[in-house]
Amino acid sequence: MTDESVSEAGRDFIRDIVAADLASGKCKSVVTRFPPEPNGYLHLGHAKSICLNFGVAEEFGGRCHLRFDDTNPTKEEQEYIDAIQRDVRWLGFDWGEHLHYASDYFEQLYAWAQYLIRAGKAYVDDQSQDEIRAARGTLTEPGQNSLFRDRSIDENLDLFARMRAGEFPNGARVLRAKVDMASGNINLRDPVLYRILHAHHPRTGTAWNIYPSYDFAHGQSDAIEHITHSICTLEFEDHRPLYDWFLDNLPVPSRPRQYEFARLNVTHTLLSKRVLTELVRGGHVSGWDDPRMPTLAGLQRRGVPALALREFVKRIGVAKANSTVDIGMFDFAIRETLNKLAPRRMAVLRPLKVVIENYPEGQTEELDAHNHPDDASQGTRRIRFGRELYIERDDFMENPPKKFFRLSPGREVRLRYGYFITCREAIKNAAGEVVELRCTYDPATKGGNAPDDRKVKATLHWVAAADAVPAEVRIYNHLFATPQPDAANFAAQINPESLETLTGCMVEPALAGDKASDAVQFERQGYFCRDRESTPGKLVFNRTVGLRDSWAKVSGGG
Repeated sequence: MTDESVSEAGRDFIRDIVAADLASGKCKSVVTRFPPEPNGYLHLGHAKSICLNFGVAEEFGGRCHLRFDDTNPTKEEQEYIDAIQRDVRWLGFDWGEHLHYASDYFEQLYAWAQYLIRAGKAYVDDQSQDEIRAARGTLTEPGQNSLFRDRSIDENLDLFARMRAGEFPNGARVLRAKVDMASGNINLRDPVLYRILHAHHPRTGTAWNIYPSYDFAHGQSDAIEHITHSICTLEFEDHRPLYDWFLDNLPVPSRPRQYEFARLNVTHTLLSKRVLTELVRGGHVSGWDDPRMPTLAGLQRRGVPALALREFVKRIGVAKANSTVDIGMFDFAIRETLNKLAPRRMAVLRPLKVVIENYPEGQTEELDAHNHPDDASQGTRRIRFGRELYIERDDFMENPPKKFFRLSPGREVRLRYGYFITCREAIKNAAGEVVELRCTYDPATKGGNAPDDRKVKATLHWVAAADAVPAEVRIYNHLFATPQPDAANFAAQINPESLETLTGCMVEPALAGDKASDAVQFERQGYFCRDRESTPGKLVFNRTVGLRDSWAKVSGGG
């Protein structure tokens, strides 16, 4: 991989480190890894890590492993393992033959724990979790040594073997590293290496009764796989001295280095896996793939293209300091991507019937409509025009204000691809609500152009009543009403208008024949995709993003 090709992808401090390591010969090739815990679905924050780890490996001609940190069987499920693999592939990345699990290394990790015991650097502690926490000290006060810290090597080896054999109940004992209870870094105050956990593991079943901690499994797994650059988010910065301590005190086959970058935070969004799990289990959303969720499965169901997500991650860059990104920047990336790709269709979400009184009864005609105004290669389609149509209810006002230029009594407007029409009468029901418009059309304005160059100030989309297809449309908004939701009180901050379900919508028949996975632009409405709940007899569409681009206006973008 040349310097020129790397620079095209954009530089950041991680890539600078990798480039320097390769140039100096510190490493001959780059090996990174993405190490999710399979206790939930991947979310927007994971996408940043995925793109960074796989992207760096690809740009520098190396490889990236997918490794599951499956060390906590009480929270892990095969469903999550399968979903994570699907999501990484959806984003456009592949690990090839390098699919690994921390559980692949359980025997080796156990042997290394025994090695530390024999070296006098690990011991079995009988204290409870609360007692260990209380004796660990604070940021200003040192911890206190456990009464069991000076057990003999033989006793520790025996107890550790019996822990593995399942002789003791959960919480009875733990294995701890003997580091420094007075260290200024609390992570070095004799951290727990193994805890007793009688639980069924998705891959190893009931073969193990003890499980390693993340800190003990992670660095050694990196070493086994010959990872060169272990890229983590900033919350692991204080864990790096412990990461290094294990590697320095064990006979590992390689010496990886850990580097930290700022995690992704986005307005109107919570990326805490605990919160996302509670949203699902509490019934606040319909599931992990609810289109309001910031999970990759939810974004995919909402119609967000993987390309837009990768572009968003590229634009926000990789930094060392935490910050919060405006969700509008993500919407901008989605909108910009879909604007280039999505064919145009017409859909009326809140229909109001129009009868064109001077159009012959029983007659219809076909009009040409562009599938994409800026991409002639997408071709055209034929749409039907007739005496009875549907327009948006919001496109008519009986007593309009001064700057309302759409349809009202006596006013002329253009129908997209069709004719100029003028409203003559509004028909109301017994409650005084407008239920139908009586209009006339000008036959000389076919195609939306007037031969006398007269101007109209509004162009409306429409659907012919003769072949309109009923549909349900779901309008998704921010899940949280406040820009900075509080994880401790998330349920009270859920936006009551995060989902609006519209029934009785009318869409042009081409939408029934389009591929289910295709994104489309409903003209004047936004970008939509067909939901997985759609059937031939019931079309259901999800709004991916609206057309209005508030972020571009604020930021000075296009």
